[in-house]
Amino acid sequence: MKQEETPINYQIVRQMIQESGLPVIGHGTIREIVRLVNNIEEATGEKFIRMEMGVPGILPPECGTKAEIKALNEGLASKYPMMEGVKSLKKELSRFLKLFLNIDVDEEGCLPTVGSMQGSLATFMVANRTDHAKKGTLFIDPGFPVHKQQCALLGHDYESFDVYNYRGKKLKDKIESYLKQGTVSSILYSNPNNPSWICLTNDELKMIGDLANKYDVIIIEDLAYFGMDFREDYSIPGKEPYQPTVAKYTNNYILLISSSKAFSYAGQRIGTMAISNYLFNRKYPDLKRYFTSDSFGYSMIYGVLYALSAGVNHTSQYGLAAMFKAANDGEFNFIDQVRLYGKRAAIMKKLFIENGFQIVYDKDQNRPIADGFYFTFAYPEMTGIELLEKLLYYGISAIALDITGSEKSEGLRACVSQINENQYHDLEYRLGMFNEYYRRKIS
Repeated sequence: MKQEETPINYQIVRQMIQESGLPVIGHGTIREIVRLVNNIEEATGEKFIRMEMGVPGILPPECGTKAEIKALNEGLASKYPMMEGVKSLKKELSRFLKLFLNIDVDEEGCLPTVGSMQGSLATFMVANRTDHAKKGTLFIDPGFPVHKQQCALLGHDYESFDVYNYRGKKLKDKIESYLKQGTVSSILYSNPNNPSWICLTNDELKMIGDLANKYDVIIIEDLAYFGMDFREDYSIPGKEPYQPTVAKYTNNYILLISSSKAFSYAGQRIGTMAISNYLFNRKYPDLKRYFTSDSFGYSMIYGVLYALSAGVNHTSQYGLAAMFKAANDGEFNFIDQVRLYGKRAAIMKKLFIENGFQIVYDKDQNRPIADGFYFTFAYPEMTGIELLEKLLYYGISAIALDITGSEKSEGLRACVSQINENQYHDLEYRLGMFNEYYRRKIS
């Protein structure tokens, strides 16, 4: 088979890559890859196996959309929301934290944000300005690339390391090696992890919490994939097991809880931030370099969130509040709804392995990695950057692990959410063609 005999027109793909303006396709951001694939699909009329962006593949819960429609019909779209958020959302988020994490956060520290991305940006703007002697964030990688982009945008310093080789007791020593320098203001990680789907254990979270206490560092826990480690059942409100969280072990925390994945509400751009009671009320004199108040919570609401967007979409707050309430009342099992992603991941990983690929992050300490929203894969004798570009000719898109802070430069991240059962055969066929061509080249 000639290389030009690919499932997607070889010449068109090459032309679109050249016209993309990206010097190295594998270094492109997620949205840049999305734009490139959109252009290829439009030019060829062919549908890709799209794995580059974490887009919900499930309809949002009806209870949420009905509540938002009701709010729209009541004319709330014409009214500015209060900066602190609507009362029903604050109440239900506080309940949700108690019922699914078993932690107590007062309603005043439960805040809506314009997606978790606004939440992280706002958090950097306050947390990294609490002490003039500290400079920025430590990222426990691999992670969501845009968080580092946000720090760069703000002019904040950051450091990072790939957690894969520092699990268990090694994690404490690795983190402490950075904290001893005295320049870290905050630590950010996602759990489950995007992109590797590693899940930090309660023991590891306790180590992080203990270090936060010792070095007075603020932990930013990104729970975008809340409860989606399907090896455990976190779906029953008020009953163990609870979603693991650092909030059990320190008061220096901010939780970012997204509506995009667990509640499939990505398009409404609403997320939530939960600031611990201790941190919300804490005073940092150095905050007055930037804000009118030295109170952490006041600075967050009226110093940053107000300046960024003057509030969060009014009616979508009622939609999310309704979903939290239904989950809290045991009427809506939001985790059961998203278990489909784990089933898709199991099928897709099998297809990749059968066609010569390997799973990059394959172990979660001594356990097999969970099947979930993401998985990582590689092909022999190819870097991730090379593999990403070559797969475009076969109608398969992903992102390179290079841009996530991963040390595994040979890999790609795949998101399973946009793939449905009607595409499994097409995926198998395209992977088979790819393997047939490149297996002969490396043999």
